[in-house]
Amino acid sequence: MSEYKFKLVADFEPAGDQPGAIRGLIDGIEAGLARQTLLGVTGSGKTYTMANIIESQQRP
Repeated sequence: MSEYKFKLVADFEPAGDQPGAIRGLIDGIEAGLARQTLLGVTGSGKTYTMANIIESQQRP
């Protein structure tokens, strides 16, 4: 395993629909789903949501 870890550095926590989206996508990854879709309007935090998932799973 690599000595480098994915670490999200942010001054805020997931809010609104983000926690549910993060949990749902992680559940899908752990269930072995090969593809999932994260849909959101501009500025809704899709990139931040994905950064949380990458940190949780320690892989892009």
